[in-house]
Amino acid sequence: MFFHEPELQFEVTVDEPDPHFAKLLQQAIGGAEGEIRVAMQYMFQAWALPPEHEQFRNLLLETATEELGHIEMLASAVTEHLRGAPDDLLEEAYEAREHAAMAASMTGQTPRHLLSAGQSAMPIDSNGVPFDAGTIVASGNLAADLYANVMAESTGRLLATRLYELTDDPGMEEMLSYLIARDTMHQNQWLEALEALDDPVPVPASFPQEEENQDYNYTFISTRREPQPDPGLPWTEGDSPDSNGQFTYVPEQPGDGEVVAPEPAPQTYNDPDEREE
Repeated sequence: MFFHEPELQFEVTVDEPDPHFAKLLQQAIGGAEGEIRVAMQYMFQAWALPPEHEQFRNLLLETATEELGHIEMLASAVTEHLRGAPDDLLEEAYEAREHAAMAASMTGQTPRHLLSAGQSAMPIDSNGVPFDAGTIVASGNLAADLYANVMAESTGRLLATRLYELTDDPGMEEMLSYLIARDTMHQNQWLEALEALDDPVPVPASFPQEEENQDYNYTFISTRREPQPDPGLPWTEGDSPDSNGQFTYVPEQPGDGEVVAPEPAPQTYNDPDEREE
């Protein structure tokens, strides 16, 4: 169950409307690094958790709901940028109305901002591509999902910092500063949640590790054509982070066997020369 209050999570003001910046902000709404992605990701992760993980379920749902508020903030900003643009920009666009896409692009918008949404935000990225739910990670394994969440917040913060550098609008700087700060918190909370797990790595930790190949489970394998010496790096020697093994190094891949494709069924007609007698 969700409730909505008719106010933004953080005040959004646009001092200098810029349709082009609205287009860039769309990446933070519907892009691979955007807020729709993390909101849906955290929700589906939470809904997969059993009762004994109630504290993690609550953490995920609290954060997912916050991300919905971020979508609302960004959508408000996009719409303000589009509808508050100087009249002369829109007039120029309509003077070029012999081609609708050209008219839209002259305002700095994606064509669909004008043609499909009437100068409103949309669930798309900065190229106008609709949000793709294929970017959502919800594996059903809490540890795997928390690692994915650290990555999601890292790329989200990276995007927000890049957007921050692309505007000198004070209102947009304030909004993005807030979103960057929340990404900082969320990265840290997911890392802390991982620390709260008894044995998060390797994922899944529940698989009996004695069943995996013991010769290669902590071995760094070089794929260089000519064998190279052990570089003596943290991932080629010393204790593994999960404390279950010692890193080693081998200069060559194991290699064995021959690549042989079994004969296909005649009904596939793979052989261009074979004819039935």
